[in-house]
Amino acid sequence: MQRLARNGGTAELLRWLSGRADGWAGIAGSDGTVLSASGTVAPDAPQPPDVPSLVADGVRALAERGALAYSHDTGAHTALLFPLYADDRGAAPLLAVVTPRPVAAGLATLLADVLMPLSLCWEAEAVERKRRRVDLAESRGREAVLHLLMTGQLSIARQVAGALRPRLPDPVRVCVVECPGGSRDEVARVCAEADGGRSWIVRCPVYARHLILVMPAEEAPEGTATDEAVAALVDHCVVGVSEQVPLADTATGYRQAFHALAVAREHPARHVRFGLTPEPALVVGSAGRQWAEALLTPLLTHVPRRAQDPGSQELAATAASWLAFSSHATGHLKVHRNTLAARLKLIGELLGLDLHRLADQSALDLALRIRATPAPVCTPDPGEPTRTDTGGAAAPAHANGAAQDLDEVLRRPAVQEWAARQLAPMGGPAGPAAEETLRTWLGCEGRLGPTAAELGISVPGARKRLTRLETVLQRSLLRPPSARYDLWLALRAQDVKP
Repeated sequence: MQRLARNGGTAELLRWLSGRADGWAGIAGSDGTVLSASGTVAPDAPQPPDVPSLVADGVRALAERGALAYSHDTGAHTALLFPLYADDRGAAPLLAVVTPRPVAAGLATLLADVLMPLSLCWEAEAVERKRRRVDLAESRGREAVLHLLMTGQLSIARQVAGALRPRLPDPVRVCVVECPGGSRDEVARVCAEADGGRSWIVRCPVYARHLILVMPAEEAPEGTATDEAVAALVDHCVVGVSEQVPLADTATGYRQAFHALAVAREHPARHVRFGLTPEPALVVGSAGRQWAEALLTPLLTHVPRRAQDPGSQELAATAASWLAFSSHATGHLKVHRNTLAARLKLIGELLGLDLHRLADQSALDLALRIRATPAPVCTPDPGEPTRTDTGGAAAPAHANGAAQDLDEVLRRPAVQEWAARQLAPMGGPAGPAAEETLRTWLGCEGRLGPTAAELGISVPGARKRLTRLETVLQRSLLRPPSARYDLWLALRAQDVKP
């Protein structure tokens, strides 16, 4: 019994008991509900009893009489019940055994002896179940806070985070850790120790091998940087880190860290910090903000027809999540794929955009990022006159008009400079071939099969080319969040250059 308790716990003890009793053994709650069981009454035995009903009747009789044990004969079988905890019989679970008559010699003594190890196992397993529920609740709470940060709801995120530790830092660096298979919990512990408990550590709801760390921007007073320490301590672990960003820009930091992670997979040190700045939303100026407002107005002013339908804020969050994670947005938003498809259809209808087209996806992504960026940060170019209108901002946004207005935004000198920086890594002897691959891939809506056919190569060959481009551009292309929107905008800016 002691060996079974150590190695198999309650389940193994009950299995062993059912064998010794040549019948059924289980644990019932104080209301008669069977909580765990093993074994069955042999079907060839005379009049096999309804075991759950027999156990429930025995529990009620035991409670009514206030006895320390209970035995009931049905003619062909005997039911034996013992409370697991002698000091709390009223609410304690009970050991129940149903065995054929005559009862084997010594079975009652055996059941009395097994109560102690069975009670300890049951209590230990109950504590473990509670611990797992607490861990799950904390994990879901941290995931909720991260979701609020990613959607720009900073004040609510701070309120929810108030019950957890540590406090949300500001400014931050966002770190994405790709863990070896099945080791995410262990890597989370290593991250907490390496960082001294200063960071928010969240298990990514989209990628099962990823941890997301929202770290204080300043380095720890002593010791190695967290990303370097984790990469050194955990074999086959890959780490990407963002630049310093305000807490309100956690979504931007996550994208940067994800792009750095794509580069880190090919880096010997297995950790890379993002190094491309600035964000396109920071260089579009007042004209860009007005364009984004005109494009998003039908979405942001949408009033659902029914109370259960998604409102404007929920639709905007859905659009941002889908643009970032593609089909994985179902895991991020915790919705069914049909729900996601219905919301995307509604968003496309409201905005007059075809969300199957990469051009419209890129426009919507930029508009949402501009909206999430504080207005004072988006300063105009020196000498640029402040525009009071967009020449049609009040008109309904539609795909062609949005594209024309976007071209005007992309012609701004600051945006042209941003675009040149995005594409600069493709300079050199391999530049024309790399640009051809990139343009073909974007022209094929980011799909590998058509890209390979257009280039006249195999699908694995196209994938290898894009993987090499990821290292050259230091951005993620094949896995969302992908840089394809930024790169489409950069190439479009190059094409409409004045």
